[in-house]
Amino acid sequence: MINILASLFILGSAHAVVVEKTVAIVNSEVVLESDFKKLEERSGKPGMIDDALLFDTSLSDLKKNRKAQLNYLINEKILESEIKRLNLAVTSDRVDQELREMAKRNNVDQAELARIIKSQGISLPEYREFLKNNIEKKSLMDTEIISKLRVSDEDALNEYIKANPNSSSSIDEFSVSHIFFDPKKGGAEAALKRAESTLSKLRSGQNFEALAQQYSEDPNFSSGGSLGTFKSGEFLPEIEASISSVKVGETTPVVKSRMGYHIVKLTNKKITTDPKFARSKDAIKARLLEASFKRQLKQWLQSKRDESFIRINE
Repeated sequence: MINILASLFILGSAHAVVVEKTVAIVNSEVVLESDFKKLEERSGKPGMIDDALLFDTSLSDLKKNRKAQLNYLINEKILESEIKRLNLAVTSDRVDQELREMAKRNNVDQAELARIIKSQGISLPEYREFLKNNIEKKSLMDTEIISKLRVSDEDALNEYIKANPNSSSSIDEFSVSHIFFDPKKGGAEAALKRAESTLSKLRSGQNFEALAQQYSEDPNFSSGGSLGTFKSGEFLPEIEASISSVKVGETTPVVKSRMGYHIVKLTNKKITTDPKFARSKDAIKARLLEASFKRQLKQWLQSKRDESFIRINE
C-alpha cells in the first residue's frame, strides 16, 4: 500500500505544473506574478491606473520600479478586502447601468461607446472589469473618507490670502452722488471757483440734491447727482480716497480728478465679498478637498496595512 501511494505521488508530481508564482498574500487576497504583467499593460492605457493610489510615485516610475508596482498592487488588494468586508461589491447590472449613463452623457449609443473604448486599446470585458472596480472603490472611498472631509469657506479664504497676501475676502461697496464742475467751461480756475461757491452753499445748509440739480455740469446727470454703486478699485481713485474719511450722508470738500472738480456725497456703504475671491472660492475648495482626500487616503491605507496580514515572498 505504501509503495502504491508513493508511486501515485511521484506520478502526480511528474505531471504537476507550477502555474505561476504567488508574490504576496494580503489577507485573503493574493498578488500573483501575472498581476505585474497586467499592471504593466494597464499603465500604458489611458485612465486605467488610479492616480489616488500612486501617492508620491509618478506613473513613469511605476512602470519601471517593481517595488512601487508591488506597493500599488498591495494597496489595490487592501481595497478589495475592504470592499468585500463592507459588502460593497456591485453586480453586472450595475455596470451595465453605468455604461448606459456614460453613453448618454457623451451623446453616443452603446455600440459607438464600445468602439471608442476599443480605440483606446481596451477590450470591452477589460473595461467592464475596470469600471466595476472603480464603482466599488468610489463607494468605499465615499463611506470611509469622502463623507468625513470638511473644507470651509474660512479654509478657502486662508488659502486665498496665502496666495494673495495683499487681498482679503471682503471689500467696501459704496454708493455715491456728486456735483460736477467741468473745466471745459471757462477753464480749470473758473470751474474750481464754481465748485467752492457751491460748497459754501452746501455748508450753509442747502440741500445737496437740489444744488446738484441746479449746478452740476455732468453731461450724464441723473437725479440727485447719483453716480451709482461701486466696489473698491472700480471707481476714480481720487474720489475713492476722498470718501474714505466721511460717513454715510456726509459730503467731501472739493475733489480734483482727471475729469474736473467734484463735491461728493457718500449715500451708502457696506462690506461685500471681494469678486476675485468669490470667483475663485469654489476652485480653491476643490483643490483643498483633493489634497485633503489624498492625505486621508494615505493615512487610511497605512492604518489598514497595519491591521492586515501581509506576507511578501520576494
